[in-house]
Amino acid sequence: MTGTRALRIWSKVHTWTSLISMLFLLMLCLTGLPLIFHEEIEELTEQQFAAPHLPGNVTAAPVDDVLLAAQQARPGDHVLFVTWRDEQPSVVVVTMSPTPKPMRGKFYRLVMDGRTKAVLGEERPQQGVMDIILLLHKNMLLDLPGELFLGAMGLLLVVSIVSGVLVYAPFMRRLAFGTVRQRSRRLKWLDLHNLFGIVTTVWLVVVGATGAINTLAMPMYDYWRGQVLPPLLAPYRGAPVAQPSSLDQAIGRVRAVLPDGRLTSITMPTAENFGSPRHLVVWMKGNSALTALIATPTLVDVDQTVPVLVPQMPWYLTLLQMSRPLHFGDYGGLPLKIIWGLLDLVCIVVLITGLYLWVAKQRFGGSARSRADTQQADTRPA
Repeated sequence: MTGTRALRIWSKVHTWTSLISMLFLLMLCLTGLPLIFHEEIEELTEQQFAAPHLPGNVTAAPVDDVLLAAQQARPGDHVLFVTWRDEQPSVVVVTMSPTPKPMRGKFYRLVMDGRTKAVLGEERPQQGVMDIILLLHKNMLLDLPGELFLGAMGLLLVVSIVSGVLVYAPFMRRLAFGTVRQRSRRLKWLDLHNLFGIVTTVWLVVVGATGAINTLAMPMYDYWRGQVLPPLLAPYRGAPVAQPSSLDQAIGRVRAVLPDGRLTSITMPTAENFGSPRHLVVWMKGNSALTALIATPTLVDVDQTVPVLVPQMPWYLTLLQMSRPLHFGDYGGLPLKIIWGLLDLVCIVVLITGLYLWVAKQRFGGSARSRADTQQADTRPA
């Protein structure tokens, strides 16, 4: 009786956690599918500015010279960020704005050839189809409240999967793995639901858990910045925003501290909250398969005699950065993305068959028996 009672409880947990989260999870699966291939889609649909092919002996120009060329192209505007793209090693992106404080829709990105200092094009902020899909997937267009709500749905997914495995295991011992019985339509869909669910169990747990972690990105970063940066930057509060004399010198100083690091971006001095009017923020990533997923910020004072500050990244931000590529499968190239896409399609089948089974149970008298009892009856020999 104890086992039967526990099974009924787990069956109810599986049913209701699945039902509560099902519609939102279906939306996440449908929007997540194009996001898995967002790089390939954007390459086909959006204007790309690529550096021309040059002889192999052409080296990168000094970053200061590239920055000067960008400022000459847009005199009077302010440089906010300088970024290097992994997929375009010869390109330097300079984000600029008419005002020192970036405003929504009022900034643009100059795509520069990092060797010839030529302006390859200008990217204006715009909300295309992929941007809307990303916002739907991320927060349902509801900013942080929507993000946290979807994180809760991700946790419900994990509970649904664990409870589903506990319900599935005892009743399928009498059947060979992959068996799909044909005695009735409902029994067929039940076996398909169980089969697809168990095949994707590990993937669903990984995607659900990493998705829930990703929804906490903003609160975690804000908490870390609020705890670590104010004491470091307190002496500089209220000071006028300084202009660094040389980005190349700042990069060299950071490389002396992190010799194995790979430069990804630089944030210019700012008077914003958690920013410093005297520091460049130089972001570096590692070169190994693991450290390449982890971005490390360094604070470089415009005064060359002041040592570089490397704030310690806490474990939860390291976990967050490592979870992002796992969520979309974008750390193994196109083959892994295809696998992720196929698993996403299988997950959609699991959700649809689960909804069908619940509706069928309500229509055909399932109220008198729990799902666990129905499954037990279905697994008896014909």
